[in-house]
Amino acid sequence: MRDELSLEQKLEAMLTVALEPISAEELADVVDADAAAVTESLRALRDEFLKQRRGFQVVELASGWVMQSSPDVATWVTKFANRDVSHRLSSAALESLAIIAYRQPVSRAQITALRGVNVDGVVRLLEQRGYIEEQGRAPGPGQPILYGTTELFLDRMGLATLDDLPPIEEFMPPIETANALADEMAARFDDSEVS
Repeated sequence: MRDELSLEQKLEAMLTVALEPISAEELADVVDADAAAVTESLRALRDEFLKQRRGFQVVELASGWVMQSSPDVATWVTKFANRDVSHRLSSAALESLAIIAYRQPVSRAQITALRGVNVDGVVRLLEQRGYIEEQGRAPGPGQPILYGTTELFLDRMGLATLDDLPPIEEFMPPIETANALADEMAARFDDSEVS
């Protein structure tokens, strides 16, 4: 007679076929277990996969648990996934998405001011793809729509919360470089006024 399946085996099998992240509560409901026991088992699976350096891992995201490829194999997964990809985001869309992620809630006018170009089409695209959503309206004239990122954005970025975003300082030049650039631009401006 075959041994009874463990909770970990059941959870691993369900995560393998899940099309989107699933919460511990939903998994617990399916396997008739306590949500705390499911969470504990998922964390044990996560640790086991990390220890074994598997090609996939169990990850807790904003909207639940998911099985995804390990960062160690990212080069090969990216190469495989980029075959015939037609839904990639343009650099304009990625820049706008980064502004929204770090400055949310933010209006189209604020994004336009930061990027220096009209972003209406890009914002519509990001909203249609489900990466951003309306999060209210700003007070004041016209009450513009304020946008923020969605759980889908967090899931696609492999993040549990916005706190997991890398610090913005990592993408900025050192203060010395910024000061030197500002001095150079000021000198050019002064020279152009003289001529």
